[in-house]
Amino acid sequence: MLKEIRILTDHGKQYIPDLRKQPVSERFRGRPVISEVITREEIEKVAAICPVNAIDRRNGSIDLGRCTFCNECALMLPGTIGFTNDYRIAASRRGDLVVMTGQTEVLRLDETAVRKEIRRLFRRSLKLRQVSAGGDNSCEMELAASCNVNFDLGRFGIEFVASPRHADGIVITGPVTENMSEALEICYKAVPSPKVIILVGTDSISGGLFEGSPALQRGFIDRHPVDLYVPGNPAHPLTFINGVMDLLGL
Repeated sequence: MLKEIRILTDHGKQYIPDLRKQPVSERFRGRPVISEVITREEIEKVAAICPVNAIDRRNGSIDLGRCTFCNECALMLPGTIGFTNDYRIAASRRGDLVVMTGQTEVLRLDETAVRKEIRRLFRRSLKLRQVSAGGDNSCEMELAASCNVNFDLGRFGIEFVASPRHADGIVITGPVTENMSEALEICYKAVPSPKVIILVGTDSISGGLFEGSPALQRGFIDRHPVDLYVPGNPAHPLTFINGVMDLLGL
């Protein structure tokens, strides 16, 4: 006991006390803000340079499910397009990831889209099986970081498990390649019902830079309802943690 007390005294508390309000680096790119006075010509210019067609040529909106947060649009139109430090950008509906011009309100989960059984059954204990469906290990590393001593996701009873049979849902990263499509389906079927599906990262939500590639097989995403979309390239641990906390109503 004395040894543990000495370690605590020397190291202090390493965990982040409030994960809702934790500041991040000024260089972090979160929720975008698009001026309502953006012109048609400006929309065409930034849409043309977007590598993932995240900018709608009709109205200038930005789809965070496609966006790689490369910042090229903001560099081209400083003062008209910018990225804030707001990392709470997860959504329960795919359409809510689209940020419109002149939109100032923050992105939050639509409470009406959250299945009642999720909060009733998993509010105090949620076990997740993470599946890298052709991922590049960036989102996977951020998910691992969410469980470290700093973010300490486990304090809320949310943990990653090794077997889908011990899980309440799956967390998918990567664009879902042909080689992983069957394995993903098998993993999902092994999870007891009712089960949760969470997509983390641009690649898993839309395919990202690989959208339209013949190497992908995204039928799983089309067949099964998704409970949480966590955008980012890769997604920040705080984006994932806050998204899951919102989903559970914590």
